[in-house]
Amino acid sequence: MAAEAKRLELERDGYTVIPDVLSTEMLAQARRVTTQLLEAQNPEHFTQQRSTGSMIPVFAHPWFADLVAWFPALQSLQALGITEPRFTSGFVISKPPHSPPLFWHQDWGGWDEPLSYTEPTVQIFLMYYLVDTSPQNGCLRVLKCSHRKRHSMHDVVPEAHTDALRQATDPTHPAFQPMPEDVAVPVQAGDLVIGDSRLLHGAYANGSDQWRTVITLWYHPFDRYSEPLQAYMAQTMNQIDDWPAEAQAKVKALKPEYSGTRAPIQWNRIPGPELR
Repeated sequence: MAAEAKRLELERDGYTVIPDVLSTEMLAQARRVTTQLLEAQNPEHFTQQRSTGSMIPVFAHPWFADLVAWFPALQSLQALGITEPRFTSGFVISKPPHSPPLFWHQDWGGWDEPLSYTEPTVQIFLMYYLVDTSPQNGCLRVLKCSHRKRHSMHDVVPEAHTDALRQATDPTHPAFQPMPEDVAVPVQAGDLVIGDSRLLHGAYANGSDQWRTVITLWYHPFDRYSEPLQAYMAQTMNQIDDWPAEAQAKVKALKPEYSGTRAPIQWNRIPGPELR
């Protein structure tokens, strides 16, 4: 019953939270690896990413293959109806102390595909927060149901992740502002937030003195995809080969592969008029 309630929540609201997915040891390892990567960054990296925080690809360290293949998380996906998940990418996203909000955005780019307007889930984000979060230190905020229903913010930020938004050059821009209907999603370290990539989401400003780090991983219900969409994920979004062979072996079953002859889709981040 609990799994069914989570599945319905994901389908209806666009996200759900699974508590205590990371073990104590796995959480400690995640903190150790991410700290190592963050300390190695040039300060300019954070200047260019004032709103988002760090954007370090998980392919920068082979340990992340263990996280991608973390069995409790894959079990959760199965319970949510994602029976043939494929992994494409992920990032270590750490908001520095006293950094601005993350702008409202959605992350799906297959809006030319009819399934974008019909399927309950087309791409899944898994967010592992490595600290307890709240609106005071930059927790996730979402606009419920915006993965399936048009919201005014779709027209405010039709194209997300522009340089101006990432650098927060204009903090008065509507993309940074709270909405009356936005919902905070505070979690405990080690919890897992699972969400639909079409969902409009952002994060509050980090007003604390500590870094707020999350690892975001992207999975895909590959069996639901058209051949052109499968071709795109396999040919364009697949960086698993950047890991050493030992790490690649751990995620072999999650690698997107396509052997057909169809051309890949054109990636389009802007929802069409069918979203209403």
